[in-house]
Amino acid sequence: MTGAEVMDVGRDAIIVLLKVSGPPMIVGLLVGLIIALFQALTQIQEMTLVFVPKIIAIFVSVMVAMPFMAGVLGNFMERVMSHIAGG
Repeated sequence: MTGAEVMDVGRDAIIVLLKVSGPPMIVGLLVGLIIALFQALTQIQEMTLVFVPKIIAIFVSVMVAMPFMAGVLGNFMERVMSHIAGG
């Protein structure tokens, strides 16, 4: 592989990483923001109030986005394997 091909694969890997990690990260951010606003408004400073809803929301978002994430990872793996097989 030439240097340009290696750079293309690396760039594609970073894009795939962002596509796969994006949905759970955005959900975690939004849930954390909502909980932080709730805590600020009610002055409840309970630590488990932050973690439990975030974990549940991220788990649900991963389950919902799993077909999309698997498709993105599968397409990337096919491209990488075609580069390997092509020499």
